[in-house]
Amino acid sequence: MLTRKQHELICFINDRLAETGVSPSFEEMKEALDLKSKSGVHRLISALEERGFIRRLPNRARALEVTKLPEGGVVAKVPITLPDNVIEMPKRFPQPANDIIELPLHGRIAAGMPIEAMERDLTLPVPAALLGPGEHYALEVSGDSMVEAGILDGDYALIRKTNVARDGEIVVALIDDNEATLKYFHPDGARIRLDPANAAYQPQIYSAHQVQVQGKLAGLLRRYH
Repeated sequence: MLTRKQHELICFINDRLAETGVSPSFEEMKEALDLKSKSGVHRLISALEERGFIRRLPNRARALEVTKLPEGGVVAKVPITLPDNVIEMPKRFPQPANDIIELPLHGRIAAGMPIEAMERDLTLPVPAALLGPGEHYALEVSGDSMVEAGILDGDYALIRKTNVARDGEIVVALIDDNEATLKYFHPDGARIRLDPANAAYQPQIYSAHQVQVQGKLAGLLRRYH
């Protein structure tokens, strides 16, 4: 059961909404119900919300929806805003992950014929969100043999250190202890096949003892100039 004032208020709001599509102000509600202050309106609205007659809409400042009426009345199905000089606060969004990690930048790596991956005393700032668990380093990509995998000349390959890989993964393969390349990894018994992602290039086949996996591709960075 609603009190007389609660009944009067919800019917007044619903009727005004049906007529104009705009809810009455707190001042209008106070006068219509012959209340002494707006705080009385607040208390009545809170009581109606607790009993399920009114629902607050979270995406607008003090917006209400009449969800039901006593005695089977017809609800005006339009959200109403209580225009009481209220400043609507902006929605809160998740804060971006801004943590930066300085990865060692170990020279250039071929996405074509193998070239030497040289150690450098340089680092590359990388958003931590791009990296998973483990230790990482970066290499600058040279060549176009991995373009069909979305790896372009001048990209920075983010590599997770490991010496093992599964068939079909993109790895940094060190060949004969002095040349490195970025390719799809395919072990085949006593041989290793390193596949490009460009139809213009042929697979590279080596004896298993010639190839050492030095990491797996974890991500890419691309700079636009």
